Amino acid sequence: MNPGRFFIAIVRRELQIAFKRWSDLLSPLVFFVMVTTLFPLALSPQHAVLRNLGPAVLWIAALLATLLSLNALFRADVEDGSLEQLVIGPYPLPLVILGKTAAHWLLNGLPLVILAPVLAVTYYLPVEGVRALSLTLLLGTPTLSLLGAAGAALTAAVRQSGGLLALLVLPLMLPVLMFGARATDLAGSGEPIDGPVYLLGALFLLALSLLPFASAAAIRISLD
Repeated sequence: MNPGRFFIAIVRRELQIAFKRWSDLLSPLVFFVMVTTLFPLALSPQHAVLRNLGPAVLWIAALLATLLSLNALFRADVEDGSLEQLVIGPYPLPLVILGKTAAHWLLNGLPLVILAPVLAVTYYLPVEGVRALSLTLLLGTPTLSLLGAAGAALTAAVRQSGGLLALLVLPLMLPVLMFGARATDLAGSGEPIDGPVYLLGALFLLALSLLPFASAAAIRISLD
């Protein structure tokens, strides 16, 4: 099997496993919807206030929903021993990590990208702001998944590692949060968003080129 087919096989395997565990799959999405819909009820009903706070609230909810889903990224593989087989297998471990991360984004990041514009209506974001929100989430959520995979790899052998995982990866995720929320806010005000968008793209390319290898090394450390 060539590496491309192996990558697709890993992604398909992860999707099949995830669809058997609906609770783990739906919990982050339900959390995202609840947080974004409850904030307008607790804040001022004035359109200007909601419009100003909307980008930050939506991005913070997306980041926390991603964190909530990371704890299960390697849990099943550690429990059934398949992670050790993948480590000693004939295929590069970074490719395995990349396949699992891609599946994680398809299951968690992509639904956030789809849901966010719908929920943005409750914050009275203009059309330009909604477009910027979709674009920045499309660029930023894969980076969050890659960062989260590195943290999940370090804590793969630790039970109940949710708090430790958040402590490890949250500081690294903050630039993605800031650039994404800033671009959305600028677009809502009619200003250009080239700078934050380019920075988000650069962060994604940097994460894509480095983090699968870092995650593979972290997996080997966790299993030792």
